Amino acid sequence: MRSKVTWRSPYWKSTSYELDRERQRRMELEQKVQEVLKARTEEQTAQQPPKGQAQVNNGADRRSQGLCPRVQKWFYEKFGEYVEDFRFQPEESTVETEEPLSARRLTENMRRLKRGAKPVTSFVKNLSALSDWYSVYTSAIAFTVYMNAVWHGWAIPMFLFLAILRLSLNYLIARGWRIQWSIVPEVSEPVEPPKEDLTVSEKFQLVLDVAQKAQNLFGKMADILEKIKNLFMWVQPEITQKLYVALWAAFLASCFFPYRLVGLALGLYAGIKFFLIDFIFKRCPRLRAKYDTPYIIWRSLPTDPQLKERSNAAVSRRLQTASSRSYVSSAPAGLSKDEDTGRCHGTKKGNFHEIFNLTENERPLAVCENGWRCCLINRDRKMPTDYIRNGVLYVTENYLCFESSKSGSSKRNKVIKLVDITDIQKYKVLSVLPGSGMGIAVSTPSTQKPLVFGAMVHRDEAFETIFSQYMKITAAAASGSDS
Repeated sequence: MRSKVTWRSPYWKSTSYELDRERQRRMELEQKVQEVLKARTEEQTAQQPPKGQAQVNNGADRRSQGLCPRVQKWFYEKFGEYVEDFRFQPEESTVETEEPLSARRLTENMRRLKRGAKPVTSFVKNLSALSDWYSVYTSAIAFTVYMNAVWHGWAIPMFLFLAILRLSLNYLIARGWRIQWSIVPEVSEPVEPPKEDLTVSEKFQLVLDVAQKAQNLFGKMADILEKIKNLFMWVQPEITQKLYVALWAAFLASCFFPYRLVGLALGLYAGIKFFLIDFIFKRCPRLRAKYDTPYIIWRSLPTDPQLKERSNAAVSRRLQTASSRSYVSSAPAGLSKDEDTGRCHGTKKGNFHEIFNLTENERPLAVCENGWRCCLINRDRKMPTDYIRNGVLYVTENYLCFESSKSGSSKRNKVIKLVDITDIQKYKVLSVLPGSGMGIAVSTPSTQKPLVFGAMVHRDEAFETIFSQYMKITAAAASGSDS
């Protein structure tokens, strides 16, 4: 048999050598790792505290871990609600549902408004009664108490005591006591029982009445707000200048004088103004129209519609002056012609004073040289022929003249002295119709109801002219009588 011969290549020898070296290295690394682990365990045993001390430390840790949740729970119970209140959240947008229009609901809301405003109106009436000396003894006592309180510096405690007294009386009234603390006796108004079934015409009339009251209320509120706005916006500089000077005077007084002295002066002035000066001014209207500065300023402040009407009137006045000059130069005397929507009327200017039985110096103003076509509504007359008259309205320096359009009837003409007019205002003949109306109402002592000049196309221009001339004449008459 042949013997088997094994042969190993040099490459195999080198590979086995490499493996042996790797085994030796691995064993050395394992030995070093064991030595490092042994050294660490020795260090830990050396640093470990005794067994009793380890138990004490474990108990303290447990107590600290149990105390923190208790503190957090107590803090959340006490202040968690406030913390939640300060959390920011998106604002919720709520849409209010609007009720449909109902005559009954509208009437009920107006009555609720009237009942809600009754305490305020009663308070205002009592203050007005104190200022008017409705009860002499009550006003005298109130004046004496107020002036003494201001002089001794007890004004604020006095008002606070009055507020506490009012609340106390209200509590007794709520408990069933019958207490009436009012200077002006209250007049009980008849309460109309609500009607269950209303006809269509009654509902329509009810809505019109309530709407008229709401319109007047909103109009008054808008007038007050617009006047205040125009006062601060220098719409009329001569009026706002007075407020400007008064504010500077108050500022300087507050800077250089002690507050006690300033408060004393203001309190004394308020008492004298409320109890004495206002009483004299209410009894003497001419004196009030000349010297009551707050009243004059408030009456002179214009509203936004008045400013708009003044600007329109100024523009139309310039246009009318130019057109009237061109018409007078081109038209022959005595010619009757209707143009510019009823602005021109054929009255001989030379015979104007004869038609109305006036002096020769009474001529129509340049603005109304041709007059304004209108109809005179005399509500004092019962006959239909005298109730309404068509004609032309003129304004002179001292008179308001209406010429009837019927020929040969000079008795139908109307002449009114501007001085005798007690009230003049714009008028709406039919309240149902939209718009501001086309009439002017003039009140005189000789008529029970105001005379109405209706159907005027140029109502705003006529009103502005009549009112300005009326104010000029009354101011001149007042200054002449005082001198």
